[in-house]
Amino acid sequence: MIVRHAGIVTFVLLLAVAEACAQSPLAAEVETLAYRYHENPARLDQVRAGLEEALKTDSHVKNLVALARVSFIWGDVRASTPEEKLAAYDRGREVAQRAMELEPRNALAHFWFATNSGRWGQTKGVMRSLFLLPTIKREIQTVIDLDPKYPGVYALAGNVYYVVPTLVGGDLELSEEMFRKGLALDPKFTSMRVGLAKTLIKKNRVADARKELQAVVDERTPTNPAEWTLKDSKDARQLLESIKGK
Repeated sequence: MIVRHAGIVTFVLLLAVAEACAQSPLAAEVETLAYRYHENPARLDQVRAGLEEALKTDSHVKNLVALARVSFIWGDVRASTPEEKLAAYDRGREVAQRAMELEPRNALAHFWFATNSGRWGQTKGVMRSLFLLPTIKREIQTVIDLDPKYPGVYALAGNVYYVVPTLVGGDLELSEEMFRKGLALDPKFTSMRVGLAKTLIKKNRVADARKELQAVVDERTPTNPAEWTLKDSKDARQLLESIKGK
């Protein structure tokens, strides 16, 4: 009995060791880098390349998801041409899809697949990428079903319903609803608040939009300092300037 118990313990320990070896340390670093990349944007290049190298020998789900995430950020922050952006988002879609196949109930795999797909379509041109819309909407619903308290999925949904024209599936009411659901979960998610403000402007609710934008400018502890520093605070100020006097 004791020997059998020892065998089980050994087996469990071996599994734990295998798990630790399979996951690249860079996958864990992405968890921090995703919020601090403004301090050293070039680190995105190194982590991206390192994860690609790690995947040559081990397609661990966490490595795949991390690469999908960093591919999206790299496309937004480091890519200098539309072609580089499209290639980065397409790579993000590819590795996220592999992660989904390995772990169908991995909410983050579905999320980064949908997010990269959405940005690829936005970069390519919304009207030229409408074939992706049913897939993106399906993946959004899958993430909500798997993890309804994940704020990022509501930011994605809000942006999709905002960007897509009403005649082909956009919906400003749903956009506002999604953004507000996400902000209820994370009030300091500043890119989501900017998205809500854009939706409110399009709905001719300029005073409400101004409050949201000012909240972004005044935020001192944003959920994602990198996004706030490099994008959200600047976007909020530009939008406030554009609606001045309205």
